[in-house]
Amino acid sequence: AVALAPAIAPGSAAAPQKITAAGVGKVKLGKTFRELRDDGLLGRMRPGCPLGGPNTRSARLKAPLKGSVDLSTNQRPRRVRQITVTGGARARGVGIGSTIPQIRAAFPGARVDRDTEEVFGFTLVRIPKSGPGDRFQFAVDVDTGRTIQVGISGVAVCD
Repeated sequence: AVALAPAIAPGSAAAPQKITAAGVGKVKLGKTFRELRDDGLLGRMRPGCPLGGPNTRSARLKAPLKGSVDLSTNQRPRRVRQITVTGGARARGVGIGSTIPQIRAAFPGARVDRDTEEVFGFTLVRIPKSGPGDRFQFAVDVDTGRTIQVGISGVAVCD
């Protein structure tokens, strides 16, 4: 008897997308919602965080990425102004699930900010600007000590 099993090529799992200060993978700050949606990178537009005002909009990232983008409120066409990554991407080998020592090893200039721990339940690890573009940040859960979110231009507190 011959057992038939689906053939799985080694390394066939999607490699994590690269996080930079400009964006993640092909999702970049400043790109329009329509161009990213047409490329199959974003889900439909939906209401955003109420803390951002009455006209805020966001959209989910599509696989292999997990997370969302916040879109501009007073500009047409709407453009990506913030990216929140919760899976499927890494920056210099660190991403969701990484610890503060791992982040500091990958980014020696990282700054740990514990001011957010009591209110939001996470420690903020800021990666300083190292060239053109905005910086990005890691949100590390206080209880588990693991990264739960990477914010490109900043960590979102509404999700």
